[in-house]
Amino acid sequence: MKFAVVGDYLVQRRLPSTYEGFEEIRQWIGEADAKYCNMETTINREGECHGHAFCGGSYLRANPEVLEDCKRFGFNMTTWCNNHTLDFDTDGVAKTYDYMEASGLVHAGAGKNLDQAAAPAYLDTPNGRVALIGFTSSVNSTYDDVGIAGKQSRRLPGRPGVNQLRYDTILKVTPEQMAMIKEIAEQTSMNAGEDIARAEGYRAELPAGTFKLGKHVYFEEADHTHKITRCNKKDLERLDKAIFEAKMGADQIIVGVHSHQLDGKTKETISQFIQEFAHHAIDQGADAVVGHGPHLLRAMEIYKGKPIFYSLGDFILQNENAPFMPEDYYESQGLTSDATMHEIFAKRSKNFTRGLMTDKRMFESVIPRWEVQDGKIVKLELLAIELGFEDARKHGGVPAPAKDSAILERYAELSKPFGVEMEINGNVATVKL
Repeated sequence: MKFAVVGDYLVQRRLPSTYEGFEEIRQWIGEADAKYCNMETTINREGECHGHAFCGGSYLRANPEVLEDCKRFGFNMTTWCNNHTLDFDTDGVAKTYDYMEASGLVHAGAGKNLDQAAAPAYLDTPNGRVALIGFTSSVNSTYDDVGIAGKQSRRLPGRPGVNQLRYDTILKVTPEQMAMIKEIAEQTSMNAGEDIARAEGYRAELPAGTFKLGKHVYFEEADHTHKITRCNKKDLERLDKAIFEAKMGADQIIVGVHSHQLDGKTKETISQFIQEFAHHAIDQGADAVVGHGPHLLRAMEIYKGKPIFYSLGDFILQNENAPFMPEDYYESQGLTSDATMHEIFAKRSKNFTRGLMTDKRMFESVIPRWEVQDGKIVKLELLAIELGFEDARKHGGVPAPAKDSAILERYAELSKPFGVEMEINGNVATVKL
């Protein structure tokens, strides 16, 4: 079996039927049996859905015809669980689900209830059956729990949303620092509301030896100061159940995970809990983990003979191509919907001098393609692509083969600490297995 995967397919408008570089990209992807991308937009027509009170950074929406463009590249599998899934509220999730179903694309990671969102989806190919499972740890740019799907009960329908990977942040601090944190909390009454809710039984008791500041951050005493992030146990159990189910129904299992979180001071750093999640997925029986979210490349790893791509960046980047947004977004920028989108993007980006669209790294990626025989990878190649950084807004950030080896050389350096070695030849690299 052959596989080709990419990162975020952030689309808001139709793509040209052909352009320079399209055919080479299509052929590279098309040689695979299973071809995967993460659809980072909602699918609904103008006026079908209202905007949510919160969005994933921008309100992303595209007409269902963009799914036909996706299939022209050759893609046949997609996740659509990410920080934009709820941009047009639960109605937008339901509409996206229906349009995905109508498109014929195999899709996973979001749905009209949690059972739908968490279930494996299956692709039948002449060479075998592939299962796809989707998760996201980034649900919304403001509140991470806004978009999680709800289970159905005997009397109520489930809630549309995403299959969420939650995580805990634990800040390890010295005894002196802990005393200071507790003093600050006491003097500012920062924890008063939580303390009352806990005393009244509306919050769970804190684990012994921990202290919480506000709702989300735990502190524990240690001999030196550092941070730990770890996966939510219930969400890992849901992953285990999906992989267990997929083992019976598929020859190969792909897990897609969308995550913006980082543990260092640069976007390239990988969160501890995401590495925990990826290793756990493979330990349970997944054959590949494909990450995306931060809009740039993060390292890859070969773990127990299986590939983990911590972030493949962008395949399409149309972040400033929306024709309109809900009134709330104009207000967030101090404007009204009498303003043009040109005005709103210019104001947000400080006249196009900051943000995603000004960082060349966001327009550089790779397309991994690998072959499996008897359950083992026998070949893994990478094609470097670039998305037209110099003229991105007009032409919509579409991929073309890179002109040289620079992207692959940077990717090799990122991946070297994970024990990955590559042989680079122009814009193609072969990973040494």
